[in-house]
Amino acid sequence: MIDNTLRKTIPFISASDLSKNYNTYQILDTRELNEYHISHLKNAIHVGYNNFSLKKTTPLLSKEKPIVVYCSIGYRSEKIGEKLLKKGYTVYNLYGGIFDWKNNTQSIIGPNNKITEKIHCYNKTWSKWLLKGDKIYD
Repeated sequence: MIDNTLRKTIPFISASDLSKNYNTYQILDTRELNEYHISHLKNAIHVGYNNFSLKKTTPLLSKEKPIVVYCSIGYRSEKIGEKLLKKGYTVYNLYGGIFDWKNNTQSIIGPNNKITEKIHCYNKTWSKWLLKGDKIYD
């Protein structure tokens, strides 16, 4: 699915590799705010996709620390990653997005910074790739 959906313009980082050195990265959630509020990776900064703004995002970032972007499976994060790459940032796309992160038994954070099993699935077509956790739809 990833091979057919992504152009692979941003290097991938696996859930395993990210979890080993998590604090060395700036984590950006490129999903929409309603998805982010259901759950997200720990300390992830919400930057969105439909209303993404480089002007609002770049002051939050350091060029000294690599960035990991993610979304549900990696499509939206790839597009945001391309914009950051053009501005000189070191960027990695989380392979398989938050779905693969959760499928690899990694924790996700919900409201009040509590660990949750809930993940917004974007849509029913993409939700088939989430194998663990509680699927949430709007």
